[in-house]
Amino acid sequence: MTDIAERWWQALRRDRPDLALPEQYDLWYFGDSEDLARELLELVLAGTKTATAGLVWGADEAGTPKPGGYSLITDFDGTPRCVLQTMEVRVLPFDRVDAAFAHDEGEDDRSLASWREAHWSYFGRRCAELGREPTLDMPVFCERFRLVYPQPRG
Repeated sequence: MTDIAERWWQALRRDRPDLALPEQYDLWYFGDSEDLARELLELVLAGTKTATAGLVWGADEAGTPKPGGYSLITDFDGTPRCVLQTMEVRVLPFDRVDAAFAHDEGEDDRSLASWREAHWSYFGRRCAELGREPTLDMPVFCERFRLVYPQPRG
């Protein structure tokens, strides 16, 4: 955890006891570039994006999200921006992710076809970092979340 993130989290716990935030939280940003992190964060803050997917292979060291867990989401540069609570996590093969989940991710035209295209590219980059080849049956975690703080703008 960074000092800025920890101070932000503790201040939010102190100033907003109504949120009942726990001591423990995950710290991360969306995507793998500054532009993607900003774009996806804006979709969350607008209330459009209520789900995200990650490559299970890349989560081995940190583990996959757990229902009920909290995440402090930052900008690409590490500035805290919002708090999410994980509501549901399913692990599925890439080619078994459905249209409803793709829609809840809120990206592009929200279709399954565009989800598959964008995520195949993204997971391909992650696989390359891990020395693996992407496959249609590669395991992905499909996380649904709610925006806890701040309230959605949309």
